[in-house]
Amino acid sequence: MTVLHSAPRYVAAEGLVEALAASLGDKAVSIVEAHGEVIVTLVREQAEAGLRILRDAHEYQQLMEIAGVDYPDRAERFEVVYCLLSVTRNHRLIVKVSTDEATPVPTVTTLWPVAGWLEREVFDMYGVVFAGNLDLRRILTDYGFEGHPFRKDFPLTGYQELRYSNELQRVVYEPVKLAQDLRQFDFMSPWEGADYVLPGDEKAEGGAK
Repeated sequence: MTVLHSAPRYVAAEGLVEALAASLGDKAVSIVEAHGEVIVTLVREQAEAGLRILRDAHEYQQLMEIAGVDYPDRAERFEVVYCLLSVTRNHRLIVKVSTDEATPVPTVTTLWPVAGWLEREVFDMYGVVFAGNLDLRRILTDYGFEGHPFRKDFPLTGYQELRYSNELQRVVYEPVKLAQDLRQFDFMSPWEGADYVLPGDEKAEGGAK
């Protein structure tokens, strides 16, 4: 396990890194203190056990958030980030777990029931599976949605678009006609003098008719 300190030390975390290292033992991959925060990386299979120790032995009673991060170049491309708060100690802690597209992460609904909705969001946006979550289904995207929008390889236009059909008198889903590889980004602002004709500008040539 890696234990790192950065300068300067912060009063809120004084002695905390050593205490966490002693409690977590081989459940932790690393414990790093940087930028005024303590970041704990847990062994994936020990995530629930490690977080239980942090809740019960170190008074991080509240789970404030669960977030996902995608690093496509890594073998384990996803990080699940838990933001904990100790009300009694007035201190926050960041806990991370790494995984890939196929390997589930243990659920923490056994520790914090609110984690059910937070894990559903990470599942919906990134496709990370949480083993033991009894209601793991999409929470933000629509029924039948394909893919996971926060993955770095998800196309900006998505896979489907919807429109209202007068013929069918209802909303219909259709494949997106604008392929991702046809999009061009030149990062030039049309208000700062782009050196090409923007679509629609040709209508203004010659003035109003």
